Amino acid sequence: MNLRHLEHWLALAETGSFSRAAEKLHITQSALSRSIQALEEDLGGPLVDRVGKKNELTPLGRSVLERARRIVHEARELKQGATLLQRGGLGTLRVGLGSGPGAMLMTPWLVYMANHHPTVQVTVSRGSTELQLTQLRDRQLDALVVDLRRVEAAPDLKIEHVVDMRAGFVCRREHPVLQAHPRGVPLDALLSYPIASIQLSQEVARLLVDHYGPQANPAQMTTLQCEDIASLLDVVGQTDAVYLGIVGAAREGLAQGRLVELQMRTPLKGQARLGLITLAGRTELPIMSVFRAFIQKHLTD
Repeated sequence: MNLRHLEHWLALAETGSFSRAAEKLHITQSALSRSIQALEEDLGGPLVDRVGKKNELTPLGRSVLERARRIVHEARELKQGATLLQRGGLGTLRVGLGSGPGAMLMTPWLVYMANHHPTVQVTVSRGSTELQLTQLRDRQLDALVVDLRRVEAAPDLKIEHVVDMRAGFVCRREHPVLQAHPRGVPLDALLSYPIASIQLSQEVARLLVDHYGPQANPAQMTTLQCEDIASLLDVVGQTDAVYLGIVGAAREGLAQGRLVELQMRTPLKGQARLGLITLAGRTELPIMSVFRAFIQKHLTD
């Protein structure tokens, strides 16, 4: 099977027209027809029904389409990766970060790349896990770092667990609840104040309810919700709001003494399960090894 025949078939499938596909490929229509015919002979059946000026994919054509896209895309990436390695380059990397990983990794990763690999094109995007999974599958992103509790296992995903990070409650150092309960804060005392959090998974919600009772259901308990943890922590540092989430995301404020982790009367035992997600079977970009090592080093409590 000839890779160029697959490229020609994809152009025809995407344009729906022999003339437009030939123009896009900069070849003649007769050359395109011969290429499609050769592919059909290799696959043992027609890929397109030619009805006058209208071209429709056959059942075989529809089944071949997605696999052909993957094969052609992988071949291009393989060629690009080989070229970059021969030139000593690392390529480009487009990563999606979940809320917790974004708070901990985004700025350090960009600083690291600017200092150590200034010629590599790096893109970091934020968004819901569901949106980023779609972008990964559409090859708009190369990798995700997210809470794995929000991802369902699937054959097309390669999921690598990196670290379990402790969850807890964080507030500003001068918060009145600290003076009122120096030996441990009951959850009831926190409910008098705004609770700031990202959208939590159903699994975490069940854990909170099992741990503290129905009053801890995030649907009712959370009053300030945002996917940008840095913004939530800014609010916590300026108000009596209390942050609920990955404690490591508040690392800077805790180290500076502006924020403190609340010692709960009933300690929270929840964890975020953070990991790296890529497409299974996809040729790995040269820069991916650098990114993998970086996240393993920086995702720590």
